[in-house]
Amino acid sequence: MSKFEPGAGQARQVVVVLPGQGVQKAGMGVGLYLSLPAFAERVDHVLDHWGREGASIRSDWLSESPAVGIDDIRRSQPLLFAIDWALGSYLLDQGVSPAAVVGHSAGELAASVLAGILDLADATILMADRLVQLADAPAGAMLAVAAKPEDVRFCAELGVDIGAVNAPRQVVLAGSVPDIDRVAGRLAAAGISARLARSPIAFHSDQITEHVLRSVPTLEQIEFRDPTQPLWSAYTGAPLTAEQIRDTHFWARQPALPVLFWPTLSMVLDTVGPALVVEAGPGRSLTTAARRHRSVVAGTSSAVALLPHANRSPEQDRRAFEEALEVIGAARVG
Repeated sequence: MSKFEPGAGQARQVVVVLPGQGVQKAGMGVGLYLSLPAFAERVDHVLDHWGREGASIRSDWLSESPAVGIDDIRRSQPLLFAIDWALGSYLLDQGVSPAAVVGHSAGELAASVLAGILDLADATILMADRLVQLADAPAGAMLAVAAKPEDVRFCAELGVDIGAVNAPRQVVLAGSVPDIDRVAGRLAAAGISARLARSPIAFHSDQITEHVLRSVPTLEQIEFRDPTQPLWSAYTGAPLTAEQIRDTHFWARQPALPVLFWPTLSMVLDTVGPALVVEAGPGRSLTTAARRHRSVVAGTSSAVALLPHANRSPEQDRRAFEEALEVIGAARVG
């Protein structure tokens, strides 16, 4: 495929968003892996950094009967990282110069590589270390709730944290299984819609803070660089500062910090002007959220996903991907 060339019409800045824990599905991205060699090479490049474990991750990903299921963090986290980075790096190699890169949860680690802050090899080392530190984390749960943050403040009294703010009326709660069960009961009694998210531990809650802080010694061995692309952190709601980039405790705590995706994306879109939000990762959850922003509703901005919502055939995945690239090309990016 040729690199993107300026097209007709009003130019829009590109904002690349990368999803994280909770969007994983069995077979995610496999259709594109089987139909687009450039994508497959990038995914393999990431998995090869894990050696024998990377081969096992790939085998389970491509298998209809995996030895380790996709919701196990030993599979969900590395595969989300690999797919996010593969799609994002493809865009950069095709000439896309994003006005902002925003990662959600594990997506921020992939975003940090795209932004030039972390080397890919170092990021895979950090991901592997996180999984080791979380291996003995207590069982937990996450609950996706159709509510504003102020509607669920009572959850703190029940030991449950607001783990993510994904959209104007969409938050994710995180805590122990018994505490989440109690909160789910309160929400049901109040008529508030909620469903369990796909996570076996309570990401983005204080429940795992002591576990993820064990990654500090590994982080102290990693080199952090000034960004070559503007990375807006969904943990701070702003571009990372030089001090934050080199703060090992900040990086270690990320899996336990709340994800402020909606406030961050809103600030990005308010700052960069007319934009095309491109979701580089499995599914279309962040695309759906972006379409609620007033600039998208008004038509001055828009959003597109590189992969379909549901797993499809290689031909359908490839077609959806190419249609998204056409949308990007028409936005006069590059």
